[in-house]
Amino acid sequence: MTYHALDSYSVLDYLRATPSLADVLDLKAPMQAREVGDGNLNLVFIVEGAAGQSLVVKQALPYLRVAGESWPLTRERMRFETQALLKHNELAPGLAPQVYHFDDEMSLVVMENLSGLEVMRKPLVARKHFPHFADHISTFLARTLFFTSDFYLTGVEKKELQAKFINPHLCKIQEDFVFTNPFMESPENRWNPLLDAEVQAVRQNSALKLALAEMKASYMTHAEALIHSDLHTGSIMANAELTKVIDPEFAFFGPMGFDVGAVLENLVLNYLSHFAHTPDTEARHEYQAYLLNLVREIWTQFAVKFDALWVENNRGELMPAKYWAYAGGAEAFAEFRRRTLARILQDVAGFGGAKMLRRMMGIVSVWDITSISDLEQRAVAERLAIRIGSRWVMERQAITSIDDLIGIVSEEAV
Repeated sequence: MTYHALDSYSVLDYLRATPSLADVLDLKAPMQAREVGDGNLNLVFIVEGAAGQSLVVKQALPYLRVAGESWPLTRERMRFETQALLKHNELAPGLAPQVYHFDDEMSLVVMENLSGLEVMRKPLVARKHFPHFADHISTFLARTLFFTSDFYLTGVEKKELQAKFINPHLCKIQEDFVFTNPFMESPENRWNPLLDAEVQAVRQNSALKLALAEMKASYMTHAEALIHSDLHTGSIMANAELTKVIDPEFAFFGPMGFDVGAVLENLVLNYLSHFAHTPDTEARHEYQAYLLNLVREIWTQFAVKFDALWVENNRGELMPAKYWAYAGGAEAFAEFRRRTLARILQDVAGFGGAKMLRRMMGIVSVWDITSISDLEQRAVAERLAIRIGSRWVMERQAITSIDDLIGIVSEEAV
């Protein structure tokens, strides 16, 4: 079928002409579809059948949706997303939506409908609690990162998998919009006009810009594992029992700390948003403490799980088990694992800080912040984000524990 963008009517014709979906949806019964995509890249349809069956159809557009047709994009990103979803289901079963069908020519994937879950941003603003989130997301991070790294894969296995995720066009978006354009004059940048002085100060801060350049170099050159590369709270759906990671179209082999840092900095941005969203002091302090404890628990559980996976599955060719087979080798292996996790935590600080900054002065902010209608109140959260993000980036090499990162948040957000 020749590529064409679907709408809420033609998507039904497409599904009826796809017999492989008959086990998921009664294709002969009445169906209805609605377009629900609010992202920057794609069309997303929820399709419901008469018998309560449902699924999601996601189709790539040939341009950046947030910028319009003047910003063309390759549709190949849907292949990367589908490959990543399949790999995530393999490595972290139950923590990503099931894939039912992929059509490369139409650049679309048909997958599980997660209508019983919410995209996390809005419920976090509403001060909801997710009792299993730290366990689930730390498991997802530990398993997807470890099992696609040189600590587990042989050199041939890793390079063969890496070759399937050469994703230059979406990497270019991250390279430009996370690490470069927000920190210089660029026409797509947007920010609260009350932050003009802060934005200009960031752009002229040589120490900060050197540190950001180092983080960009790491993002571009450190192919440590298959990373989601856009793992914010808008790419996670959850309820009190379940967590699902969605939207991995940016997936490629990059630095492990990028994904972990993205999750943690989004929780910090939500923390800051409550200075406006939650005027009641007691309620705000209670929920902000919950968010900082989530940050602590996610890193702590990730580190424990990653280390355990490494001990149990040290089959990769980086430093295989035989390398440590000598008197004192077990202790040396433990120290190597400790140093590796310590470096990943420093990367978490650097990448998390860079992403926090770019949300304040780049092309796309976060709903947690932009939903604050009063610009003065919004500026309070944004100025704190700039200070915290700057310190995470510049002080990353002095970070030795997750409490160091949390301490920066607490020091600035007094």
